[in-house]
Amino acid sequence: MRAVTTLSVVVLASAGIGHSVIASLDADIARVDPFKDMKNRPQAGHGMNILLVGTDGRDKITEAERQMYRLGGAPCHCTDTIMIVHISEDRERATVVSLPRDSYAEVPPHSDQSTGRQHQGHPIKLNAAYAEGGPQLTVRTIESMTHVKIDHYLEVDFTSFMKTVDVLGGVKICTAQPMKDSYTGLDLPAGSHTLMGGQALQYVRSRHVDGASDLGRMQRQQRFLAALVDRATSSGVLLNPIRFRDVTRAVLGSVRADKGFGADELLNLGRAMRGFSPSSSEFTTVPIGRMGYAVKGIGSTLKWDPAKSERLFQSLRDDKPLATHRHPVSTAARVEVAPQQIQVQVENGTVTAGLGRRVDAALAATGFRTTRRPVNAIDHTVERTVIAYDPRWDRSAKSLATALPGSELRAVQGQGPVLKVIAGSDFREVRKVRAEDPRQGQFGAVRGDEVGCA
Repeated sequence: MRAVTTLSVVVLASAGIGHSVIASLDADIARVDPFKDMKNRPQAGHGMNILLVGTDGRDKITEAERQMYRLGGAPCHCTDTIMIVHISEDRERATVVSLPRDSYAEVPPHSDQSTGRQHQGHPIKLNAAYAEGGPQLTVRTIESMTHVKIDHYLEVDFTSFMKTVDVLGGVKICTAQPMKDSYTGLDLPAGSHTLMGGQALQYVRSRHVDGASDLGRMQRQQRFLAALVDRATSSGVLLNPIRFRDVTRAVLGSVRADKGFGADELLNLGRAMRGFSPSSSEFTTVPIGRMGYAVKGIGSTLKWDPAKSERLFQSLRDDKPLATHRHPVSTAARVEVAPQQIQVQVENGTVTAGLGRRVDAALAATGFRTTRRPVNAIDHTVERTVIAYDPRWDRSAKSLATALPGSELRAVQGQGPVLKVIAGSDFREVRKVRAEDPRQGQFGAVRGDEVGCA
């Protein structure tokens, strides 16, 4: 949210609203010195790197909002969200890399910010570095892990999140499947939705709508961020001084930033980034090599893939784009599971010779992993095409059913991961489908305009 606001200020500056407005906003930002006495830092690369951290600020939310949006519990005083925002040297691209809060990390020697006690370097979950040593230890730890020099630091509190979304008039998101999370209270049917503040907070906090847990949550945060950029740049908010003032006041009251990230810096960025839009942004998550890595005294952590993550951060240092291929404009239906991940065995359930081969070829052309060896079904009188599936692969079955309009889903316990299509006499064609999240390439990066509503 605050990254978007920063970019909004940038766009506003480029629109010629003026230095006085920017300077007045600068006065609302609390200052922190995360780089004090830091030595042996990574060599500066090309472009600008901003460390964006979001802290848990539920203690400032009203009791009614706590109950309505299920914000119980005490704040953890740790970083709930951690992102590196890279602004390219030519100011034409913003790359956002999410760092999972449960990442396995090793903090360098430091002084505890609460007790003053000296600590040797030791293993930790990445989000706990803030609790032990504040912004400085967080920056030091991330620079040590990524070898990316952090140029600026932005620390935000999500308590103003709902208010900011409301001032913007809501943000539109789309989902191919229903999303329900009993922990946050999120309950969205499939389709497009304009989320106001409360629902938006539920959307970006939800971790239990699928099996992806925190990784899925980060992807939804990235998708929401892209939608928010689209809303901010297309709604006229940035060119309306009154509305822009209301938005920025809702946001900047909870921001802390380094002393060097002020009005002049924002104005310089603004003059360079005149044409910024959702297509100018790209999003990814640091590659994970091992899930559930247990560490004594810490618990379950995520270990980064050393080779892939090094290539990712080298690309940031070299100022290279991550999303190297652009999706062509497509009319394909969106599905939750990509066809390339779905195994299919085709059977011909009719007396029509060659129907099995035709269905198999059409599914393969759409991307499904067919066996390429269709067979004849025992029953040759099938009128309606059937998709037989193991209930454990129900999401894959729904994606396959989207490609076969009018087909019947039939659960078969113990069938395993291979879905079975029994082609009936009603078969006409295979509908093109694509995954809702078009992440691709070696870094799984996606552009902002590729995750919005079609």
